[in-house]
This record gives sequence, structure tokens and C-alpha cells, in this order.
Amino acid sequence: MFKSAAPRITCLSSVIHACGLAALLASGLAQAAVENSCERIVVTGNPDYPPLIWAPEGDEKLTGVAVEMLQLALKDSGIAVELLGLGSREKALEAVEAGQVDVMAGVFLSRERLRSLDFVYPPIMDVPSVFFVRRGAAFPYSGWQDLQGKRGAAQQGSRFGLSFDTYAADHLQLQRLSSGESALRKLLKGQLDYVVLERYQGLALAQQLGVDAQLDTLEGSFINAPLYLAISHNSVCNSPALRSALALGMQELAQRNQASRLLDKYRQLWAAPFQPTVEAAEIPVTE
Repeated sequence: MFKSAAPRITCLSSVIHACGLAALLASGLAQAAVENSCERIVVTGNPDYPPLIWAPEGDEKLTGVAVEMLQLALKDSGIAVELLGLGSREKALEAVEAGQVDVMAGVFLSRERLRSLDFVYPPIMDVPSVFFVRRGAAFPYSGWQDLQGKRGAAQQGSRFGLSFDTYAADHLQLQRLSSGESALRKLLKGQLDYVVLERYQGLALAQQLGVDAQLDTLEGSFINAPLYLAISHNSVCNSPALRSALALGMQELAQRNQASRLLDKYRQLWAAPFQPTVEAAEIPVTE
């Protein structure tokens, strides 16, 4: 476990903090300005959230949509990116909140996280979540109230927007399991009535497990939540220069709809090692 007082985690040989004095103003008055600016930042994220971000088996290096979006956003900024896999979403988030790592690539906004993280706008993309059910075991659904009395599950630490999270806490029997995979396995065994997962994560897991043909989604069950880059309040690199570079870069990428193109790319890369019985796109998913 990381301690908040621990030194900043880095794989870099050095992190350079350049300081300088402002030039003399035309009036002859001297103004000294000292500004910290990092030439490299350390970035981590959830290593088990394909195709948005993950660490390939046997490799600690992170990849995915969130990673490439961050790299593209900083491409012309002069700020280098060092990727650091920490083995789990929990360890990654803890290290970022403590300032041991600078940036979390791919995180959902919540009130408690606003206390320790600066979220970069615009977001990486809106991530739709859906309710997965066993094929042939769908139940009538017109809204969240139809989930009451049903056995549901979600991955520990997942967020689906403040409205749904609040409703689930007050009204639903929603278990929190260690992984999306374990939730889908319980669903297929008949131990759950539904599983709520981010759509892309669920489709990727279905491909990996080869259970595409055994799953459906409840019609009209989409919940959209924006996925962000976030900078630690405690990072020595958290400066106006970094926040501006990320925001301007992400704005340009959003205007070019870059996230959608990268999503196609990384879904294919993730699925390549598997031999699914049915293509993931064939799982009926109705918006």
C-alpha cells in the first residue's frame, strides 16, 4: 500500500523542474516570477478496463483509448509521458490521490474524487453503461424502478453517474464484485438477474470469455457517464501550464471525434488474441 508521505513514484531517470526569472518590463520595473513546469509526467490507470485502458497480459505497460488520447493531447506541448502500471485500479487511484503519480488516465467523476483530483475538460469520451442479462432471461424494463427486487451486480469502484449511483444505494440490491468477469460468470450461472457494466468493457469481456451468444442487454438501459483525465492535487507537476496543455489538446481531439476512431482501433487490438464464438457486435444492444 502506498502512504501519502511516500516519495513520488517514477520510472524516469530525472524529473526536471525548470525555474526562471521574468524579463525586465519595458517600464524598467523588474518582476521576478518563478514557475514550476514538469518536462515529464507520470501517468497510471486501471490495468483491467479494455478497450479504454488496460495492461496486456505479462506486460505492465498500459495501452488503450485513454492512454493514446492523453499522448495525442500533449504531443506538441513538449511534455513527455511516462506510463506506469500499478496492478489494480485501486492502487493506481491511491497513488494518484497521494501525488506519487501525476495523472490518472480514465476516471469517472464523483464528489469524493473532486477533493483530490483536478478533472480535465472536455472528457475523453462519454462511456455508455448497460444492463447485461442472460439471453432468454430478460425481464420487462422501462426504468430503474424495474430493477427493484432483482439481484444485480457491478464491479467494485465503478461509477455510473451520480443519479444512478444514488438510486442504487437507496433502492437496489446491487452487489459490488471484484471484477466484471466475476460478475458475468455469476450472471451466467443464474446467481444474478442482471449486471451493470460499461458497454465496451462488457463486450470485451464477453469476447474474452467466449460467451457472446449467451448474453443480451435490457432495451433502453443505457446510462452515459463521461470518462476523464485527472491530475492529482498533490502532484508537483499540477500547474496551469499542464492543465492548459491537456485541456487545449483534448478540445482539439474532441472536435476531430478522435476517441471514436481510437475505440475501433483498440477494440480490434484487444479482441485479436481471442477466438470468440460470435462477434461481440452481434450481441443485441439497443440504445
